[in-house]
Amino acid sequence: MMVIDVGLYKAWGVRIDSTFLNYINTPELMLASVSKTQLVFGTLAWVLISFIFIKFYNKLFKNFNKKVDKGHFIEIVVFLFFTASLIIPVRGGFQTIPVNQSNVYFSNKMFANHAAINYTWNFFNTIKRKTDNTNPYKIYSQEEANQIVSKTRSTLLKNQQDTILNTQKPNVILIIWESLSAKIVGSLNGEPTVTPYLNRLSKEGILFTNFYSNGDRTDKGIPAILSGYYPQPAIRIMRMPNKTRSLPMLPKEMEKLGYKTSFYYGGDLNFGNMNTYLRSAGIQKIIDGSEFDKKDWNSKWGAYDDVFLKRFASDLTKDNKQPFFKIALTLSSHEPYEIKGEYKFGENGESNKYRSAHFYTDKVIGEFIDFAKKQDWYKNTLIVIMSDHGHSSPTPDNPYFGTKKFHIPMLWLGGAISKKGIKIDNISSQVDFSYTLLNLLKADTSKFNFGKHIFNNSEEQYAYYSFNKGFGMYSRKGTFIYDYVSKKPIQKIGLTKELDSLGKAITQLSYQDFLERK
Repeated sequence: MMVIDVGLYKAWGVRIDSTFLNYINTPELMLASVSKTQLVFGTLAWVLISFIFIKFYNKLFKNFNKKVDKGHFIEIVVFLFFTASLIIPVRGGFQTIPVNQSNVYFSNKMFANHAAINYTWNFFNTIKRKTDNTNPYKIYSQEEANQIVSKTRSTLLKNQQDTILNTQKPNVILIIWESLSAKIVGSLNGEPTVTPYLNRLSKEGILFTNFYSNGDRTDKGIPAILSGYYPQPAIRIMRMPNKTRSLPMLPKEMEKLGYKTSFYYGGDLNFGNMNTYLRSAGIQKIIDGSEFDKKDWNSKWGAYDDVFLKRFASDLTKDNKQPFFKIALTLSSHEPYEIKGEYKFGENGESNKYRSAHFYTDKVIGEFIDFAKKQDWYKNTLIVIMSDHGHSSPTPDNPYFGTKKFHIPMLWLGGAISKKGIKIDNISSQVDFSYTLLNLLKADTSKFNFGKHIFNNSEEQYAYYSFNKGFGMYSRKGTFIYDYVSKKPIQKIGLTKELDSLGKAITQLSYQDFLERK
């Protein structure tokens, strides 16, 4: 396995994984990636290592094996117990997040990160996650699916408004707010008292009232936001480094424009293989929970949001070389909703804890914005506040996968905004963010094949989201939610024929894209 790993790495750029099993029936395709020198010396190394090991084994264990006697029945029980206990080291210990590739990623140099991976573990881990290379969501021919999507998307790529920026190259701060649902944001007609700071700030910037998440977990939301990439109904691409490395990356495109990039998170970046994804994104500076004292952590996820954003603000006063693109991901509003201080809405029930946690984070973010307004760089800065995904709390939706669950806030603030105190009700989603930002910066958007322009006010605008074995489509024409298990719609409201075909075509194309990424 080591010899194969060494031979294929230079050509494939990844440590050995289940990919090479696809070539068992056609080994000549795999060998085509290996030079004759590698093949010859690799075979010799294999023979030599095997010869040495056999000699060593015979010398050390042969005599010992002759002394082995039959054991007692109790030894079977002990053997089974210790075998079962191996689940602990296999998952990496008792911590919340099982061990994955992110645990050993440490560098901006991907070669160094790959060198740190245990190739045997990597191989069996990817076998466990191996997916069938057939597309279970294929309904149309590839050409038909492309036509269905491009017919609508092609009309939604241009900005139909004057630019909303007053500078060509603003600093960008992206604050990703954990689990914030539009249902508790008063400025979006949600509950009026949970997010008072965000409600006030909504009058100072550009509030997007019809904005949606594309998934329901953080490891789906991050690639949607930063790669403009739709999450799959049953698979999370961020957990698969062999595929995420080829995704389009907003931080890389910003770096090409001269931006200094950084990512801040108060918790464990091994969650969902986030560290691996961020390293692949080429982010120059990454700060995670290891930078915070354990006394400032809650029991589950990481540093409290007030400690975290104070560190973020402190670093901004020291390291604000412009232009910069800085991303901050909060965590205190994640279950189990452990926060500092008073629970504003009490701790009675999940819904009230959810409200209280967001009230706390709202105050923390509001204080950060107050700090930002006093800084010299604020006049040349765009601040984007966006949720990473929707949530079923505080009250479950009917149906559970309805559009209310995926409706989230997005607010643009800062001195770089030329129009303030306005609302944009164009229907859009997280995958549209990267495309729109790069378009406004007059940068290359060609890699972001699923995004649309958020400021395009066409009646054809739509939002797509996926959940386990299903998807939802929302537009001005109606709502269509489909379940692939039962192969039936869960909900149909309005004119849904076009939404039906468009949603199925998007699912098919995005999954095919996922399959083809290596």
